[in-house]
Amino acid sequence: MDDASPLTRRSFSLPDRLLIAVDQAFRTLLAEHHTSRPYPAEGIPESLEGPEERAHAAALMRINHSGEVAAQALYHGQALVATSPATRDSLLEAAREENDHLAWCAQRVRELGGKLSLLAPFWYAGSFAIGVLAGLAGDKTSLGFVAETERQVVAHLEGHLEQLAKEDARTRAIIEQMAADEERHGRDALLAGGEALPAVVRVLMKWTARIMTRTAYWI
Repeated sequence: MDDASPLTRRSFSLPDRLLIAVDQAFRTLLAEHHTSRPYPAEGIPESLEGPEERAHAAALMRINHSGEVAAQALYHGQALVATSPATRDSLLEAAREENDHLAWCAQRVRELGGKLSLLAPFWYAGSFAIGVLAGLAGDKTSLGFVAETERQVVAHLEGHLEQLAKEDARTRAIIEQMAADEERHGRDALLAGGEALPAVVRVLMKWTARIMTRTAYWI
């Protein structure tokens, strides 16, 4: 789904960009997501049979799906107010690639018999507002915010890999591909000029993410 591409083709007025942002929100929350890359778990046999293990893996992937909803919102919010077309385009390109993550997580949750978070609209709205604030701080700070977000996400995904049942190769393949993508996005943000964030901001980001992950595990 190329839901962000209109912004990269020509310049839009602020009202137009706001309308596109609303469209992006509805697409993220309500549309059927199509991927540009193969499903990482394709061809890997299902190995989870116990109900407790399946429920736990589904909950972890529900957390990851919620995180990808938030990531879309962050990128869209930052792109809305980015001053540099190059920065805006890089943010939207990352959002398009992470759309694959959104679809993969949703598919795995359903395979395991789980449900997606009922709080997805809340995750999107809050993250969009944070993205706008980060973007208004300037492109270098905005890119630094991306880099720090991705660093924390990679650590979070590595923690999930440790929690998964060892035989759960399907879920593991998805998370490993996501972690590789997130690490690259963070590295690209730094190479594009992202600046390190103050320690207090990094801690606040960590605690905000912790609230979301603990809530999304259950709801």
